[in-house]
Amino acid sequence: MAKGKRYEDAVKRFDRDHYHTAVESIDVVKNLAKGNFDETVEVAFRLGVDPRKADQIVRGTVSLPNGTGRTVRIAVFAAGEAATAAREAGADHVGADDLVAQVEGGMLDFDVAIATPDLMPMVGKLGRVLGPRGLMPNPKTGTVTADPAKAVGEFKGGRVEYRTDRYGNVHVPVGKVSFDSDALLHNFLVVVEELNRAKPASAKGRYMQKVVLSTTHGPGIKLDPLKLTVTER
Repeated sequence: MAKGKRYEDAVKRFDRDHYHTAVESIDVVKNLAKGNFDETVEVAFRLGVDPRKADQIVRGTVSLPNGTGRTVRIAVFAAGEAATAAREAGADHVGADDLVAQVEGGMLDFDVAIATPDLMPMVGKLGRVLGPRGLMPNPKTGTVTADPAKAVGEFKGGRVEYRTDRYGNVHVPVGKVSFDSDALLHNFLVVVEELNRAKPASAKGRYMQKVVLSTTHGPGIKLDPLKLTVTER
C-alpha cells in the first residue's frame, strides 16, 4: 500500500535499522509526528509465544499512570443497583436485554464492554458480534465484574486491554504525541513490566523478540528488547 508524503519524509529523517533506547524512541516519534491532529503513540511487541496454545495466550489489562489521552466509550450490561452505579460512574451505554437488543441491531458505539456475572448468559449471545472486535467481556480483563462502576472508572482513567493476536503480536496505546516525554516513557515502561509479568510459564526461548514504537501515521521505531529495563525511568 502506498504511503503518504509525510510518512516518506519522516522515514528519511531517522535510521530505520538502528535499535533505539526507550528514551530515544519516544523523542524520535514525537519529532516525526506531523499530523494535523493529536496522534496516538502505540507500542507493538512480537512475543515468543504460540497463541494457538491456550496456555500461551497473553491477555489482560494494564493501568497507564498517565492515562491514554483519549475518550473511552463504555457499554455496561447490568441491571438494578449495578446499572445505576455504572451510569453514575460515567458509562456511555447501560442496560440489560434492551442493550443486548441494541447491539444485535448494530449499535457498536463503544470501545469497552463490561458485564455483571449474572448477565453473561445473555451477553454470551453476542459472541459473534463482540468477539471478532475484541469487545467480549472477560473475567481475565476485569470486564466481567460485580462492581461495574469501579471498572468504568478504571477504564475511563487509563486502563487498557491487551491480547496476543494469532501471530503473537500485542499492540498497546501508551498515550498521545502531546504528552510530555516523561509521561510517555512512564506509560511505556509500565506496559513492558506488565507484559513481562504476564509471560506464560510454558513460553520457551526469548520472550520479547521485537518491539516497535510508532504514531498513528508515523513509521515504526525499533527498540532493542534486551535493553528495556525500568532503570530508564
